[in-house]
Amino acid sequence: MSKKSNVVSKISSIIFTIFIIILVIVLYSLYKNHYFNDFYKAEYNLNVTKFTRDSDVKYSDTYSYKLESPEYNDAMFYKTVEVEKNTPYRVSCMVKTQDVMSEKEVSSSGAQICLADTVYASQSITGTNDWQKIEFIFNSGNNDSVNVGFRLGGNGENCKGIAWFSDFKLEKGTKIVDTNWNMVCFICKNVDVTIEKDGQEQELQFSMSNEDVATMKDNMKRLQNSIPVLSGGKMSISYDVIEIDEPITSILYDEEHGYYVDPINVKDLIDDYVKQDDYDHIFVAVRLGDIVNEIPVYDWIGLGGMDYYGIGFSNIRLPNDNSKSYAYKYSSYLNTFPEEVFLHEFLHSLERNLIEYGMEIPALHDYEKYGYESQILVGLKNWYKDYMTCNIWDSTNNKYVGLDEIVYKLKPAHESNFENSEEIEFIKEPKNIIEDVVALVKTIARTIKDIKIGE
Repeated sequence: MSKKSNVVSKISSIIFTIFIIILVIVLYSLYKNHYFNDFYKAEYNLNVTKFTRDSDVKYSDTYSYKLESPEYNDAMFYKTVEVEKNTPYRVSCMVKTQDVMSEKEVSSSGAQICLADTVYASQSITGTNDWQKIEFIFNSGNNDSVNVGFRLGGNGENCKGIAWFSDFKLEKGTKIVDTNWNMVCFICKNVDVTIEKDGQEQELQFSMSNEDVATMKDNMKRLQNSIPVLSGGKMSISYDVIEIDEPITSILYDEEHGYYVDPINVKDLIDDYVKQDDYDHIFVAVRLGDIVNEIPVYDWIGLGGMDYYGIGFSNIRLPNDNSKSYAYKYSSYLNTFPEEVFLHEFLHSLERNLIEYGMEIPALHDYEKYGYESQILVGLKNWYKDYMTCNIWDSTNNKYVGLDEIVYKLKPAHESNFENSEEIEFIKEPKNIIEDVVALVKTIARTIKDIKIGE
């Protein structure tokens, strides 16, 4: 009887040991595949994207972070990072893609680095590509923490395919102190697009004349002279004018503006130029109509407040009949402030920057609310001057309002801000058994939490 008990006991011990080994293997596999190192998971369409760590497809010794979307979705790993206010930061990683496809034909989505819940993102990678490095530079503004995301998708846009992210790096750059803004005006001389007009597809082609080009150049020179005066010496600008002969072949449409030129429409035309210089604002001048035909737009001659990878972006549209319009032409008896459209659209970027900074300011279009009106010869020049110097009297609150002068230092961050960068720990992979155990416990807790949320 005693011998039989011993045998049963040994068999039980062996079974228990095997069970423990299997359990450890299962838990370790769970840990290795689902330990996301304090990353959170987010997706627009729930339960579409698979989030895992990949031990087979990886760039270095550590597992890669894998996003797999068999259907169109917007998904990301993201992590909350503490930052210093008003400071440039650079995030980089290695990324590999397989069959990544955007839902829209013209899209900025793909495998990218981003700030979650904002429009700010790096350039995107689509298609099938081996490992390559991507970078994302941003200014922290008034934030003391940001959510840095590694995304398969885009802001309001979806993708499908597979993306692997690895070898993350975070750097802090040198703060921006100067108030001289480096601008560029891309004169896109030709437009060749197919649009839907009156229920039918129509191909439209427009070209600028030499006079058009000269007019745009003159307005940039006038803008350079006007900004120091209107800002009360708080800012200045330098600028380049670059003529682009290759045509714009696509434009976007929305119900508010009609057709317009989005950054994605000119990316391939201007990107090499932008990478070469630290531009702080981009103008794209275009002709979208003539006296015979036009691309339908809704009452705008300039359109601002857009973003080109962290740089303010504005459309400048030439009038259809340039011979009869003085919108951009200097005339001592008709228009002595022809650079007004350029200034107005740039101010939309400053307006947006301060709103994102958390400040309440008058809306740029609310001039009538404060008693201003467009005047002969100078348009809204007085409004812009008081707006830029914070000299608009708010009778409701008995104080002067306008742009806070800090806005002139809220310039985009550039590569030049990282000549003496400081690396900040971003991801700490477990390096020994103790750290593995701690990470395993975190993984189990996070998994249980995710299951409860899913219920």
